[in-house]
Amino acid sequence: METVLHWLLLVVAVAAGWFMGRWGRHDGGRHPRIDDEETVRDRLQFLFTNYSDEAIENFVQSLAVNRETVSLHLSVGAHFRLKGETERAIVIHQNLLARPELPTRYSPQVTYELAMDYMTAGLLDRAESLFHQLLGSRDYSRQAADQLIELYQQEREWDKARQVASTLTVGYPEEELKKQLAYLTCELAEDALRQDDRWGAQKLVKNALEQDRTCVRASFLQADIHRRQGNLSEVSQSLFRVFDQNPSFGPEAIDRLMKLAREKGDVARLGRRLRKLYESWPSTSLLLALVESVERSNGRLAAIDLLREELEIRPSLKGLLRLVEMAGYEKGMTTDEGRLVSRMGQMLLSNRPIYRCISCGFEGRQLHWLCPSCKRWEKVQPIQGVEAE
Repeated sequence: METVLHWLLLVVAVAAGWFMGRWGRHDGGRHPRIDDEETVRDRLQFLFTNYSDEAIENFVQSLAVNRETVSLHLSVGAHFRLKGETERAIVIHQNLLARPELPTRYSPQVTYELAMDYMTAGLLDRAESLFHQLLGSRDYSRQAADQLIELYQQEREWDKARQVASTLTVGYPEEELKKQLAYLTCELAEDALRQDDRWGAQKLVKNALEQDRTCVRASFLQADIHRRQGNLSEVSQSLFRVFDQNPSFGPEAIDRLMKLAREKGDVARLGRRLRKLYESWPSTSLLLALVESVERSNGRLAAIDLLREELEIRPSLKGLLRLVEMAGYEKGMTTDEGRLVSRMGQMLLSNRPIYRCISCGFEGRQLHWLCPSCKRWEKVQPIQGVEAE
């Protein structure tokens, strides 16, 4: 009985709105026609708030399909999808698409909404099929391509994602799309490296840099390839390029450069270049690398003086811990207080995130080239600040 009452009230509300809209059209133009999607959604929100989902669904199922009511059907379907009731959303959009009276121009929109239902429900094969149908659509080809790429990224089908992105960049030569295409190419290069296909990986990395010369990951992969081939000077060149591409990833490059320098025994020789980099793009990792280089070439006291001087300008917890450690060794002793400071500092650092997405704020201790939250490439970067870089 309560459901029937809700249904009747809903009918009355919608009918009243329709009558007022019709009356407003003939009222000397004093009441403007309301036909934009945002306004329709705002008014429907009142119905969603005041009537049961079952009553709304029953009413929509019995509602005629024409150009005046399609927005209502679509809004109700989207309402259920946003609430997590994807099965209801799928039924509404499937029924709407199957109705012969559905105006042809709305078919791509309904198809897209149904594909989004499938995507949300995890029915990826069905979503993929519908998105492919929409690639030739005038109004929904871009959205369908974006969703296909996201779907393939989710499934780690990098080659398929790259094919769609490559087609998309022809019609939409945007920098963000070029970066996306470059990173998808890097995924394929990394797969080739795992199979020890160095020539294939090198070719893909070169292609990635042609698509986006600022692609940091391509430089790191290129360095890995040169390292496997024994071209150590080329390794350094690829890693130094990172500072020109995106200096935010400098700490990642420095860690690799210092590891290589220690293996070759020429850390001291890096001093001049490290100092120049630090003056342009200061970071804690770069400072500690510079301090190590100065210690090798000029001794520990010179390195301590440099570290102390720079910490007064750019304080950092990692720098302070290194200073405590170096000062303790220089004095030939490590005090209980010094050990306590080091232990507490290390505990603080071990519980802090190292990386943060500059787009959505996602944080973690692992570098993700593709942000797990906002699904954007190269946005997860080393955190800057006193407790980080």
